[in-house]
Amino acid sequence: MGMPPAPSSRYGIQLAGEGGQGVLLAAVILAEAAAMHDGKYAAQSASYGPEARGTLVKSEVVIHDEEIDYPHVVEADLLLAMNQDACDQYLPMLKKDGILVVDSVNVQRVPSGRVYSIPITRIAEEVTGRAVTANVVAVGVIVALSGAISPGAAEAAVSARAPKGTAELNLKALHAGLEAVRDCKRMENG
Repeated sequence: MGMPPAPSSRYGIQLAGEGGQGVLLAAVILAEAAAMHDGKYAAQSASYGPEARGTLVKSEVVIHDEEIDYPHVVEADLLLAMNQDACDQYLPMLKKDGILVVDSVNVQRVPSGRVYSIPITRIAEEVTGRAVTANVVAVGVIVALSGAISPGAAEAAVSARAPKGTAELNLKALHAGLEAVRDCKRMENG
């Protein structure tokens, strides 16, 4: 008998929130970080209602060491919920042992389990002065929790995607997200 197959290195991330919160751009940044800067395969897809702002938006990123044969997340390893509707609607898609990340500014009803309740929007406002950078704070949180993307790759992707003149501001937001997870883990272990 041969060796058992190696565990799959496929990692599925779902990001969900309200139109205008930047979850689509966050997913693009994650996919580009993995594919262009970490040398992995990545697929990104999105679904949203006909209205852009205010409607529920979901984006998915699949990261794998091998070519991706199915570009959608069946069960998420990590779910980011930027608002309550996103948490309520997409929680059933999270693996039993998956990680749930919620923006505690916009999500009050949090299920039990592996939940990281982080004030993503408030951190963005405090660190950059702009709530609109919450999606980049969220990218930092996802990078720190998932281990699927290196922080250096995320920095490169954020710098490449940032609107002209905002790279420094967006990198501050990314680092604030990474630090928020370190703070959470210190509290868990401390």
